[in-house]
Amino acid sequence: MPNTIRNDLHKVDETSYDYIYEENATINLREGKGIVRCNVYRPKGPQDQKYPVLVTYGPYGKDIPYSLFHAASFKEVPLEHHSPHSAWETPDPGFWTRHGYAIVRADERGFGQSPGVLDTMSRGTSEAFFDVVEWAAQQSWSSGKVGLLGISYFAGSQWRVAARQPKGLACIIPWEGMSDYYRDRCRHGGIYSDTFIKWWWNRQIITNQYGRPGRAARQWGPDTIEGDLSEEELKQNCHDQTIDNARNYFLDDEYYSSRDYDMGDIQVPVLTVGNWGGILLHLRGNVEGYINAGSKLKYLRFVTGRHDLPFYSAENVEIQKSFLDAFLKDHDTVGWSTGKAPKVGMVLRKGDVGYNNAEAEQAYGYRFEEDWPLPRTAYTKYHLTSAMGLTTEPPEYGSEAVVSYQALGHIKEPQTVTFTTPPFSEETEFTGHIVVHLNVSGSKLPDKTSTGPSDIDLFITLRHLDPDGREIHYTGTVGDPVPITKGWLRVSLRKVNEKSARHTFWHPQREYLSTDASPIVPGEVYPVDVEIWPTNVVVDKGARLVLEVSSGDTQGAGLFEHTSAEDRAPSKFEGMNHLHFGPGLENWVLMPVIPAQES
Repeated sequence: MPNTIRNDLHKVDETSYDYIYEENATINLREGKGIVRCNVYRPKGPQDQKYPVLVTYGPYGKDIPYSLFHAASFKEVPLEHHSPHSAWETPDPGFWTRHGYAIVRADERGFGQSPGVLDTMSRGTSEAFFDVVEWAAQQSWSSGKVGLLGISYFAGSQWRVAARQPKGLACIIPWEGMSDYYRDRCRHGGIYSDTFIKWWWNRQIITNQYGRPGRAARQWGPDTIEGDLSEEELKQNCHDQTIDNARNYFLDDEYYSSRDYDMGDIQVPVLTVGNWGGILLHLRGNVEGYINAGSKLKYLRFVTGRHDLPFYSAENVEIQKSFLDAFLKDHDTVGWSTGKAPKVGMVLRKGDVGYNNAEAEQAYGYRFEEDWPLPRTAYTKYHLTSAMGLTTEPPEYGSEAVVSYQALGHIKEPQTVTFTTPPFSEETEFTGHIVVHLNVSGSKLPDKTSTGPSDIDLFITLRHLDPDGREIHYTGTVGDPVPITKGWLRVSLRKVNEKSARHTFWHPQREYLSTDASPIVPGEVYPVDVEIWPTNVVVDKGARLVLEVSSGDTQGAGLFEHTSAEDRAPSKFEGMNHLHFGPGLENWVLMPVIPAQES
């Protein structure tokens, strides 16, 4: 039976730490929708002193120490961000209270000590987060100004709650945080990204469900104070992402449409920070958030390195602090509040410094820009040729040619074709959005009696070879080696919405609606434009680029493979995939060349 909700769990400790610690403060949600419990960390000072508040709301456990959640990562976090209450992907209470901020860290509804139905990244989750923000702004110790700061889940949730415009919210810093649940996270180009969701769900979501037995024994935070729930109750109180994403395919399915929102409704100042190596989860969302947020004051920064560590580096913390000081303390030393601060700042990936080596990546340069996409971008077509070349000169064909590869490929047995540029004659920078235009068809396998595939999944990868032909890898989300960037498209969802305000020649806009789905007919050629995730790379003289087209995941997919047998059923996809070349059948990559600036 459901737990009896207790009202005697709130504790205040003013002596044990360098800050005042409140545990299990209760926030009543609107319309009788239950409660959320949070911990509060406040600077010590006069009783009438008021502080700006940094709020996080998420599923990973307000009471699970960072040192237990990911021990190896915590050892690499700078010591000034180590405190008795450090937690994964969130601002450290010790550091921020020393700098005059209060911290509110809430367990999302259905997690930790917050009762209710677990429904991650849902509309209901955003509505509850809204209430948490307004509660923080109304407390006696609060200045009434709230900022949002956090990584990943604690970044992605910021976009959705900011669009609801809670009272007191003054600014947000979504640090490596997807902004589009369907396109950024769950269905790349319409293809289900299942392996990460399963790993994430089983490791750090379901393990912290409210009422789940044995958390303390597993050193995964304290047990639910109000008691364990039965397995039947736990299932009833859980919307399982691994099941819901597998069952829903289109953005107009209720599951996905209910999670959608209008980025234009975001009005508060935004500092959105993407990671060039986050090519399978968050990077796109940070860029899309910058482009589409309605905020008058919005800024975009790009970093490199692993997903967990740049957030805590001294130089990046100073950026966070100066931005928050500007809007929460009215102390602006940079020009954030006046619009004088550079709109865009980015690490420049030049040279081969290896991967997962933060010290080596200090060799990368840094540059500020006036906007995104960079206004001086010279979009340049690199043409694929049937001789497997990639050239700025369009090829001439007297007749049609075909390049073929098999479906379905996968990470252990990739099925690919590659197109390579000649060695570059001079150093060349590419920064921005990429589009790949292909003419594709499908046919049955030669030794099969089936009629052939009814769909094609396109997996596109852009790789970088140094002058000696060795691939240059970059640091991926978990420190793994990744290529420059990737992109995907399910060809049955090829329809582009040219009437959308978001559609441009450098960024095809798709709605992924059930009414847009159009299976392929074997033997028929389909022209398609594939969105490739934004990127930066500086190609040295003598180096080359490689465009890889495949029917499944290839090197660099890491945790983010697309392996669902239901989503990529052989009955729909198995066969031969073809690229067609010839008169009227141009295949190209639109690359964002950045002209060299005069010194």
